[in-house]
Amino acid sequence: MKINRFEELNIWKISLVITRDVYDLTSKKDFSRDFGLRDQLRRSIISISSNIVEGFEKNNNNEFIRFLKIAKGSVGEARNQLHIALAVKYITEQEFEKINNDSESLAKQIGAFISYLENKRKNSEFIQKTR
Repeated sequence: MKINRFEELNIWKISLVITRDVYDLTSKKDFSRDFGLRDQLRRSIISISSNIVEGFEKNNNNEFIRFLKIAKGSVGEARNQLHIALAVKYITEQEFEKINNDSESLAKQIGAFISYLENKRKNSEFIQKTR
């Protein structure tokens, strides 16, 4: 199945759901006043979907892989910031667990997609070398 638009990518759709959840959390009273952590978490969470889209729009698998790796790194950055928010009691354990679990799942899906694209690239190179 060929994907023609980034809106068809499941990892992009999931990243938007997590982004909405993070915006909801960071709008809460105490969290919303910590401009540094709030803004850093929002930037890292936005970076996930933005890098997925930017890589897709390059129309080049090598570039797509590179941007997916950046997106995966942004998931890790956001998860770290969620740990900080939990530690300073801006979010509850339950809120943390939900977004952290969703983020871990997304990171795994991005990683699996990277592996798929890398394998596809390797197989393509192998076919070209044997011709």
